[in-house]
Amino acid sequence: MNLNKKTRVFLFLVITVYLTMMKRILFLSFFMAFVYASEMDKGIVAYNNRAEGAVGTKAQSKNIDQAIRHFERAMKIDALEEEATDYLLRCYYYKGTFVLSDKDARIAEYNKGKSLAEKMIAKYPNSAALRFRYLTCLGKWAEVYGIFAAAKEGVADLMKEHSEKIIELDPEYENGGGYFMLGAVHFKSPYIPFILSWPDNDDAIIWLRKAFQTGAAIPVQKTYLAKALYKDKQEDEAIRLVREIISTPPDPDYLVEERFEIEEAKALLEDFE
Repeated sequence: MNLNKKTRVFLFLVITVYLTMMKRILFLSFFMAFVYASEMDKGIVAYNNRAEGAVGTKAQSKNIDQAIRHFERAMKIDALEEEATDYLLRCYYYKGTFVLSDKDARIAEYNKGKSLAEKMIAKYPNSAALRFRYLTCLGKWAEVYGIFAAAKEGVADLMKEHSEKIIELDPEYENGGGYFMLGAVHFKSPYIPFILSWPDNDDAIIWLRKAFQTGAAIPVQKTYLAKALYKDKQEDEAIRLVREIISTPPDPDYLVEERFEIEEAKALLEDFE
């Protein structure tokens, strides 16, 4: 095809402008990716410092609020979205459990986690992590809202369903987190004739033992197993477990969380003895 000089010049200018624009777009994309990756790193640092300034089981809001802001920004990059969501859900759980005291504020924080998790699980259905974080927020929401009322609204069935899916996807995740959640929902859920007939303490013990035997036996697993065992009249093992929790110093990486379990274990020991 023969092109006259004006046409060739015009095409050259069009191509030059196009390439210049593409370079700018690519540069902007790389720059934004770098910025949001930095937000992810800053969020992790803030989250890892979440116990800074905590008194007992009461944490300060500064670092966890900073972490939330960083992870919300990091989520804007597709490649970081799933990981940032995982961390953001951890933050909502932590803030609702160890920072906030007002009932309505706590419910609102857990609701943020529930809503975000439901949206992201639809997008990443094979993520054991997102399902697990969903259950942490959902379980605490039910606890504050009222276990019986939540069970009537189908929360227990949801927790059972997602726990079983976590086991299917990754039974090792979070030291047998799927097993733990399934055991916990069997233990905590009320029996409601014609509405909720499957909760069973024997099943709770089976699944909580499975969690206890998977990965590291963490304090919260021991607490729940002890409560289920005591309910089953296995007092000696229940007492041994809570004493073990009390005598073990909290992990610095989970300082406030494990302080909470130690305090609960002390209260349980008083009841058990």
